Amino acid sequence: MAPENYHIEPLFAEPYMRANIGHAISEAQVEYIKNLKMVRNQSNLISENLYIFEEPEMASIKNAIQETLDIYASEVMGISQKLYVTQSWSLINSPNVGMHGHSHSNSLVSGSLYYTDLPSPVARMIFEKHRSYQQLELPPQTEKRNIYNTPANIVEPKRNDVILFSSGLQHLVETNTSSEPRYSIAFNCFIKGKIGNYRDVSELTL
Repeated sequence: MAPENYHIEPLFAEPYMRANIGHAISEAQVEYIKNLKMVRNQSNLISENLYIFEEPEMASIKNAIQETLDIYASEVMGISQKLYVTQSWSLINSPNVGMHGHSHSNSLVSGSLYYTDLPSPVARMIFEKHRSYQQLELPPQTEKRNIYNTPANIVEPKRNDVILFSSGLQHLVETNTSSEPRYSIAFNCFIKGKIGNYRDVSELTL
C-alpha cells in the first residue's frame, strides 16, 4: 500500500545571480568593446586581450562587476573572503554560431556580461546538472521535470545583465539563429584572503 503522507525537501541548491549594471555602461564603452581586436576561438570570436577589465576605458564596468561580486561572496557564498576578477574577455557569436558545453578551470565563480542589445531570438545560456560523462542515463519524463531531477536549466539574458555562477557548472550557449552578431563579455574570479585554520595547520593566505 502506497504511503499517504510523504514530503520532498531539497538537500542542496545550485544558484546563479543576475544583476543589472546598466548605470555603469556608457555608449562609448559599448563601441570600445565592439572594436576590440578579435581572434578565432573554437567556433566563435574571442578578444585578443584576455584582461579587458584592466583597461582604463573599462573602469566603471569593472567597479560595478566588483560590487556585484561582493554581494555574491557575502549573500550567496556566505564567505568573508573577497572575490576578484582574474581574466576577462569579449566574445562574438556570429549568425549560426553557438558555444559548446564547457566549464571554467582555475576559477571559483564565472560570469557573463551582456553590455549591448541581444539579437532576436535571443540565444540562451543552458546550464547542465551533470559535470562529467554519465554511464547511466535516466532522464525524467518531460512533464515530470522539477528542481530535483531536471538535467538542465535555461537562462535568457537581457541587455545590461551580469550573470554569475559556479565555474564548475557545465554550460553552453544556443546557436545564434538571428542575422545579427551576439556580443558578450565573460570573466573568471578567484578569492583573496585567508582560508583554512591556523591551529589546524591548514591556513593559506591568498
